[in-house]
Amino acid sequence: MNDRQLLRYARHILLDEIGIEGQERLLASRALIVGAGGLGSPAASYLATAGVGHIVLADDDTVELSNLQRQILHTTGRLGQPKAESGRTMLGQFNPEIDVAALVERLDDGRLAEQVAAVDVVLDCSDNFATRHAINRACVRHRKPLVSGAAIRFDGQVSVFDLRRGGEPCYHCLFPEAEDVEDANCATMGVFAPLVGIVGSMQAAEALKLLAGVGQSLSGRLLWLDARIMQWKSVNVARDPGCPVCGAQAAEADAAA
Repeated sequence: MNDRQLLRYARHILLDEIGIEGQERLLASRALIVGAGGLGSPAASYLATAGVGHIVLADDDTVELSNLQRQILHTTGRLGQPKAESGRTMLGQFNPEIDVAALVERLDDGRLAEQVAAVDVVLDCSDNFATRHAINRACVRHRKPLVSGAAIRFDGQVSVFDLRRGGEPCYHCLFPEAEDVEDANCATMGVFAPLVGIVGSMQAAEALKLLAGVGQSLSGRLLWLDARIMQWKSVNVARDPGCPVCGAQAAEADAAA
């Protein structure tokens, strides 16, 4: 690191658990963030300011006035712009020393596989189950840690799914894919603005811990927040041996392929 970087990241370097070696790991890391909205805004901001060297920000939506109540990557002056490009602009202002790629597209299975394979951690900041399950499948296949967050009304959730650790569950183990599941979204149900900041920041914290090799992740646990009373609950999550995504039969099929 040069003198400017030593100054920029000094408060992380002062932490014994991170230090110079941990900060250098962050600088050399690559992260994929799917969704540049309420969750992706704080998650991407903290990864950028912390010095994650390469960030891929994927979102096919554009900035609307109703987004600005909570999506802090975007400004009134960028209404109508693609969120991925607006986010890249803001992240570059936060930290011009990192590389940010903007993907203005909804990643299908093939593109997800390509992007997930190229990074060290994936943050699911999307807002629908189809995308969440597609991201999970790609992370399971490529054995990449997945940091998942969700927020609606006053309820927030965050967890980590890391199959690099033996016996850990995947997202499908906790939330099985089903055709009759209806997506809950902010446009029809509303969301408390600071809630997405809380959950997105926790996703950033978990991702930074994974990248720097610090502490213990949330893998195997789900945190649930009721922001009405500001109370957290922690639930242990077990792997489903019959899971069609990460179970033994699925693993054997992947190996055969």
